[in-house]
Order: sequence, then structure tokens, then C-alpha cells
Amino acid sequence: MINSANQLSLIPLSGVGDVTRNMYVYQYQNQILLVDCGLGFADETMLGIDLLIPDISYLQNAIKQGKKIVGMLITHGHEDHMGALPFILPQLPDFPIYATPLTAELANGKLQDFGVAKKVEIVPLESDHELHLGVFSAQFIRVTHSVVDTSHIFIRTPIGNFYHGSDFKIDPNPYDGKPTDKAKIMRLAKMGVVCLLSDCLGAEKKGTTPSEQPLTDFFYEEMKKAQGKFIVTTYSSNINRLNQVLTAAQKLGKRISFVGRSLINTMDVAKEMKLVNIPKGMEIRIDQIKQYKSNQLVLFVAGSQGQENSALTRIANNEHRDVKLSGLDTVVFSSDPIPGNEISVNTLIDSLLRLGCNVLYSSIAPTHVSGHGSSDELIELMQMVKPKKMLPIGGNFKHMVAYRKLAEANGYRKEDVFLPNDGQEIVFTQNGARLGQQFNVRKVYVDELSGEEVESYVLRDRQRLSQDGVVAIIAEIEGETGRLAQKPTVIVRGLSDTDTDTIIKVTQSELQRMFVKKATTNNLLYLRKQVGKTIEERLFRKYRKRPLILPIVIEV
Repeated sequence: MINSANQLSLIPLSGVGDVTRNMYVYQYQNQILLVDCGLGFADETMLGIDLLIPDISYLQNAIKQGKKIVGMLITHGHEDHMGALPFILPQLPDFPIYATPLTAELANGKLQDFGVAKKVEIVPLESDHELHLGVFSAQFIRVTHSVVDTSHIFIRTPIGNFYHGSDFKIDPNPYDGKPTDKAKIMRLAKMGVVCLLSDCLGAEKKGTTPSEQPLTDFFYEEMKKAQGKFIVTTYSSNINRLNQVLTAAQKLGKRISFVGRSLINTMDVAKEMKLVNIPKGMEIRIDQIKQYKSNQLVLFVAGSQGQENSALTRIANNEHRDVKLSGLDTVVFSSDPIPGNEISVNTLIDSLLRLGCNVLYSSIAPTHVSGHGSSDELIELMQMVKPKKMLPIGGNFKHMVAYRKLAEANGYRKEDVFLPNDGQEIVFTQNGARLGQQFNVRKVYVDELSGEEVESYVLRDRQRLSQDGVVAIIAEIEGETGRLAQKPTVIVRGLSDTDTDTIIKVTQSELQRMFVKKATTNNLLYLRKQVGKTIEERLFRKYRKRPLILPIVIEV
């Protein structure tokens, strides 16, 4: 397949040219080390789809050929880096999985929520521990990001050392007082680094990403002005941000409550690990909020990305049992839309504004600080690591190109920065590196509730249904003559009443012409295909519409 005795293959299954679904394969001879296992979110074109996950066909084929997965490492607790675990792990053989303590707790909680049948446990590992997995060894390195306990990974291989620099920024003054461990980065980098994989999402932004610290004052001032409920929505895993809001609420004597399963689950983990400290009596259950005046309440609500069934969307649609909004309420979006979610987030903001709420978001107020480093921080990591080659990850292709320009401006050659596609192998040897084979990777759609894969043709059918409706046809055929036994039943959905009446008449007329003579075959499958093809072509010629045709042919 690939990998001779003296080469290592690095294959991004997803996560290059794509902000989400991060998953990377390091393969040496017959041993495979995986980093991250993230999911993506459906956009408005993916009708009825909840999630996207990495395509692991490459791994399944490698296992059939005798390769072995020696382990997996998870960089941090965001869904786009560990959210696909419940869907992916049941399809693979057992192997050890390691993450920093909070990341491990969040991941294990997710596996329990989904009732993963395999007995899988992500093992917590402190950053000062060196891990040995087959021919690989690895160490976690603490970095700052929008979820605490985020790490980079220094990976030692027989070909050389790799620095896996997933999502990060270099905040000198983070809220939790735990800055990026620059000393450890430089100490490990002295061993030499073959390739730096670096977050590139902020490559287009000049300067540095601001510190989180000023947000505490922002929340305090806005909370003090609020006449009604003060509602904050952010990523459920952003514990530092939740602590900042808690600090402001405590100073103002407010009561707090958490709304949304993902948020409640994260807070349970954070409390257990003593990452948050809520004074006794400050937190109330959501069904108790009616006992307090609106201006006494601060609500943390899940759904910052406008997810269809999230708590905030249900509140905005007046579908939540306990939380009702008024024109006095303030809603703060303390997060930016994940690329691809802009429409759903803006639609949610519009819904809240129509209710008269005071809505604050990053375009009009300092509600959020990105967890991703800007150009100066990306350059600083390059200078600390001093790699021979680079691979920008975790961004769209335009971010990868912007990153390469930063590298060129800092003395690297264009060919030193790889811009592969998902599934494209990069081959490293003692003498250098090059792009290798392109393996086929699909977009894998998943139904979140069932966990089942949704085939691409189902998605196409749903798109046609949304645009041009559906025409169901029931045609009864006489077995002896092959002619219609009676006028076909035609059911039309998703079109106007005028179109529906016309399409029924045209369809019935066309079928009567089709079966006026004895059929040349009594193969019902063939006849059904002919009915579908004929009606589809007829409706397109006459109306320029392509409804989904569902033909049923019955012999009587």
C-alpha cells in the first residue's frame, strides 16, 4: 500500500481546507497513530442532516491489510476535534486513547451519552508525561484556546519529530492564569522538528488576538444596565468565558441558571474538576426562575451556533417551557459563527430582535475574543518550533494560502509549506518530504439521533423535495393485457394547488398513452423505472420542474 521501511506517511483524513472534522493519520510501516476525531455541522444545503464525520475507509482498508492502530491522541474538548468519537470508535478495533484531563472527561461523557456499545475509555494524561505508543512517543504541551486544557502534541517518530499544533492562540494573560507553555515548546523544538502542523484560521488577521481579560468588565457593565433577563450563549466548552460571566453576576448579586443539555453536562464536569466555583444559593434550577424578578436573572443558554433544536432556538421560537422572552431582555452571543453556520446564527439573531430583545454580538460589540491566534502568533510558533516543513491545518483553503505567505515572508520557501487535499498523503523520509497518493475520502453524513450514516443520494432526494416537491404514482397493470386496470392514482406534495391539479392530469394522461398497448414485458421493476423516467422527462419539458418521482407499479 504505502510506507516502506524508512518513510512515514502523514494523511489528513479531514481538517485541511476545512475548519471542522479534524482527523490525522501518522503511519510508519504497519503502525498508525491517530490525532483527533472531530465532527462537522451541516449547512443549509444539507437537508435533514445533523452532522458530518471523517471518512475512515482508509483506516478500515489499512486494518484489513494488517496495519495496526497503536493509539489516538485528542488535542482538546471542542466538538470539531473529539465529537465524532461515538460514531467512529464502534467501526474500529480497540486501541488506547489519551487526552488531557478535562478533554478526557468531556469525551468520556459524550461516549456515555451516546451509549457506545464498546467499552471505551479515554485516559486522562498530564502534560508532563511522555507517552509511548508502538514506534511513536508523544508529549502534550499546554496552549491557550477557547477551552481550557487545550494542548499541542510533540510526536517523536523513527523519521523525526513532528509538532502537531492544533487550535491555539498565545494569550499572555488568560483568565485561568495558565498561559501557553513557551518554555516547553522551545525545549522540545531543540531536538529538531521535521514538520509543524499549525492552526491557520487566523492567518489573514494582522497582529495578535486580544486577551480574554477585558471581557469580564464588558459583561459587568452590560449586566448592570440590563432591565430584564441577561442571557449569555457561547460554546458549551468555554469554561473561562462562563467563569467571567459568573464573576460579573456574583458582583451584582444575580441568580444564575444553565439551560441546555450540552451546557449542563459541561458544567457538571467543570464543577467536579473544580474548574468553576459557584457560591451556595447563587445557582437555581431553570424551573425556579419564575420565583425571581427578570432583572435578577443571568441565564447561560446553549445554542450559540443557531442549531435547530438547541435551547436558544427553542426559546426564540417561544417553544421553551420555562424561559419566555420580553423586550427588556438582553441576549449576548459570546462566540463567532463557525464557518458554514453564518446563516443559521444570523437567522436566530433576527428572531430575537423581532421579539424586541437587546441582542449583542461580535459585529457590533466586544462580546467575544477568538480562540485562534492571528498572524503574529502563528509566526511566533514558527520561530519557536523552527520546522523544516509546514502543514497549515484547521482552516479553509484561503487560510492555508495566507499561512504559506506568512511562512514565505519569514524565510521559508513556497515548497516548504504543503497544501494537500483531505486524504492526500505527505511522505517523509530522511532525505525530505513530498506529496504522495491521493486517497478517496467522502463526505460522510450522519443522523445525530440514530447515529446512522445518510447516503449522498438521500441528501440529493431531500434537496429535490425541498425545491420541486414529490409526485407519487400508483399504477395498477392487468397481468394478461399489460394495460392500465384503472386510472392511475397520482399524489403531489410540495407544489401549489394550481401546479398540483395540472401535474395530476398530465401524469395520468401520459401513463394512459404509455400503457395503451400490451406491455413488452411483465417485469414490474423495469416498468417502474420506465414510469419514473417518462414522467420525470415529461414534467421537466412542460414545466421545467424536477419533482422527486415515486412510482409504484402493481400487477392485478
